[in-house]
Amino acid sequence: MKRKWKKNGSMTLMMVLLFSVVMTACSGNSGTTPSTQTGTEGTAGTATTTSGADLIKTAKVPAGSELEKALNGEYKGKKVTMYGPFVDADEQKFNASIKAFEEATGIDIAYEGSKEFEATVNVRVNGGNAPDIADFPQPGLLEGFVKAGKVIDVSSFMPADYLKQQYKESWLDMAKMAGPDNKDITAGVWARSSVKSLVWYNKKAFDEAGYTVPKTWDEMMKLTEQIAADGDPAWSIGIESGAATGWPATDWLEDIMLRTTTPENYDKWVKGELPFTDPIVKNAVTKMSDIWFNKDYVYGGRSSIVTTNFGDAVKPLFTDPPKAWLHRQAGFIVSFFPEGLPADQYDWFPFPSIDAKYGTPALISGDIYAMFNDRPEVRAVMEFFTTAESLQSWIKSGGVTPPMNGTPDDWFANDQERRMSEFVQTADTIRFDGSDLMPGSVGAGTFWKGMTDYVSGTANLDEAMQEIQSGWKK
Repeated sequence: MKRKWKKNGSMTLMMVLLFSVVMTACSGNSGTTPSTQTGTEGTAGTATTTSGADLIKTAKVPAGSELEKALNGEYKGKKVTMYGPFVDADEQKFNASIKAFEEATGIDIAYEGSKEFEATVNVRVNGGNAPDIADFPQPGLLEGFVKAGKVIDVSSFMPADYLKQQYKESWLDMAKMAGPDNKDITAGVWARSSVKSLVWYNKKAFDEAGYTVPKTWDEMMKLTEQIAADGDPAWSIGIESGAATGWPATDWLEDIMLRTTTPENYDKWVKGELPFTDPIVKNAVTKMSDIWFNKDYVYGGRSSIVTTNFGDAVKPLFTDPPKAWLHRQAGFIVSFFPEGLPADQYDWFPFPSIDAKYGTPALISGDIYAMFNDRPEVRAVMEFFTTAESLQSWIKSGGVTPPMNGTPDDWFANDQERRMSEFVQTADTIRFDGSDLMPGSVGAGTFWKGMTDYVSGTANLDEAMQEIQSGWKK
């Protein structure tokens, strides 16, 4: 039976954790170790490992929740195990983001990261050694555990009105997955995310050339033609990525699908109910080809796309003068910008609307935290993860777009990242990266391969779509 949270008597994490800061300071150890580092987005931000109220600001904690009890010290000394793919710098940032919570509650979040997470989490869960919480960067992998009845429905202890307060409806929809009885459960809570529907440009050169940021596909095509008429290719595109070659092409197609058909059709496509051979999908590929296959529009021409590494593809934008002007890629691409490039020298605009009735959707990737063991202290940690405060230090260091509501503007490393968050919060539709939701045989298999074959010219449109579709049978 669901336990109801009281509507009145709410408190803030700020109030409780302030006590933690004061007590720590009085003991002679502030626990504060400031360090300036470059975030995964490549933007310089101040990543400060702080304690208490410096990390937790104004999150509302409903009275009667396990989180409130944890902040009152009821679960001091308890351990919550967590397993995920964060390693190296990301693991350090994650541990910094939970430090204040651990200090204030006395709960130890024992995080273990692994580069082989996707393979080993199956062994652990199916072998009866599941962590209390696991971080899934690919929700498609989580779905199998939900279907097998191994995942706790977080809506069993977090009321719907609270979840709607913390997340936009699109995020809550994406967290719903079918359980053993085919009824949807809320399979987890969303943590860090990254926006993919971004077109980057050299702001200084762009402004000096007198170009205007396009708001529609037609305006973007006119800009592309204008740049070509001025003597340059507008676009720099590369899809080479070793064994993962082709994945940037899947992102382009996903963005165009969201802008040329309904969100419902996108969802059917991701589930395999709308085949790649359908005219709806072919239409989206053709739209992409209008840019990719025009030698006047792409730096190096069509033949260079498959051989250009995705990280190198942005570099022509920042030569003097630029060799190309536009590059569509997720926020992480900033880490491939020239070292020391000031944030005011570059900018982005949303991948524009194609059909006005579908607006300007946001294609995203992200991490969903799922719960495998139901204990009060685990519930408290999961409730904490629904707050923007759980990501505060990570947001400040750069490279994270918070999926939850209520992030103060001054937390962001720069204006570009603040606007990314605003874009996600105000987007007409939000959808997860399609290839990450598809079975591996498609999403990380025939989808990558088929798009590469199509771009390289070794397969025509029909052949490529048939090749991709064949992955659903594997």
